[in-house]
Amino acid sequence: MKNIQQDFFKDLTVIELASVLAGPSVGMFFAELGARVIKIENKKTGGDVTRKWKLPNENPDSEFSAYYHCVNWRKEVQMLDLREADDRTQAHVLIREADVVVSNYRPGAAEKLGMDYTTLKALNNKLIYAQLNAYAEGDTTPAFDIVLQAEAGFLYMTGEPERAPVRMPVAMIDLMAAHQLKEGVLLALMHRMKTGEGSYVSASLFESAVASLANQATNWLMAGNIPQRMGTQHPNIAPYGDLFVCKDGKPIVLAVGNDKQFSELCKHLDCSEVAIDERFKTNAQRVIHRKLLIDILTPIFQKSDSKDILEKLKNNNVPAAGVNNMQEVFELPLARNMVLEEKLPDNTISKRAKTVVFTVHKH
Repeated sequence: MKNIQQDFFKDLTVIELASVLAGPSVGMFFAELGARVIKIENKKTGGDVTRKWKLPNENPDSEFSAYYHCVNWRKEVQMLDLREADDRTQAHVLIREADVVVSNYRPGAAEKLGMDYTTLKALNNKLIYAQLNAYAEGDTTPAFDIVLQAEAGFLYMTGEPERAPVRMPVAMIDLMAAHQLKEGVLLALMHRMKTGEGSYVSASLFESAVASLANQATNWLMAGNIPQRMGTQHPNIAPYGDLFVCKDGKPIVLAVGNDKQFSELCKHLDCSEVAIDERFKTNAQRVIHRKLLIDILTPIFQKSDSKDILEKLKNNNVPAAGVNNMQEVFELPLARNMVLEEKLPDNTISKRAKTVVFTVHKH
């Protein structure tokens, strides 16, 4: 079978008017699938603001930050000031021949720059205009990912019991909104193939966040349960998300999803009697008696090295993993194979993890 996805969108042109993370990740999705992606950045302000979001150990003289590189692979960058007539005309020329425009302008801003859907549709009636909003269409309230994590309930339930909320260390709301928007664009492309018509596609950060609450939303909507901070633990399953420190000081997390897996866990920890204890025989009982179960399992883990326990559990289909730092992640062969490299004009090699990880094979 032949992998057909790499150049699937080779005839597609995407104009990216977006900045930061969510919008550019939509652009990178299409770039990874072979599309020509032209990223228009504001030359007056020095381009995408993330160029300046550098870690203390990054080169202060570099034009780019590592953050900027994460979602800007294989893009053609044009530095334009869209308030200037000549630069705006230059952008319009590109958009006349484009297939998709990705925008995250706040309401009213696109109209002032001549980059709104009505204006661009008049230039190109087959255009798909993808707009990312913070909230409902027309709401001018600004928002960054952490604000949405708070408003959509993620911050309230993330962290340890009796301690302050903890931010998810990746801007997951941005990334989930990007997934929603590109799914909308894919539907719009299918619609255009059938009818020849362009479309206006929009998604909001807030709605994407709420749509991603999944079981935590239904725990409230159907059971009246307000999710509380539980650290890594799962409210419905045990031991799932529970952490155990091994003899070598390395923590292991368990994700035991059913009674058979729990029985196998106990068998290979040499404590089979725990699996038949009435307090732990079923998941429902384990959730009720979670604290007692952890107290029993903790000293067992402390007697063995993490490598030995993980090998034993994985070889017997018990879901478990070590808690890896970023170096350890990219020492894993599968993760190493996901690194995309690109040589910059100053000969710097930029790296990032690919964002397209599905595979489509031709028969």
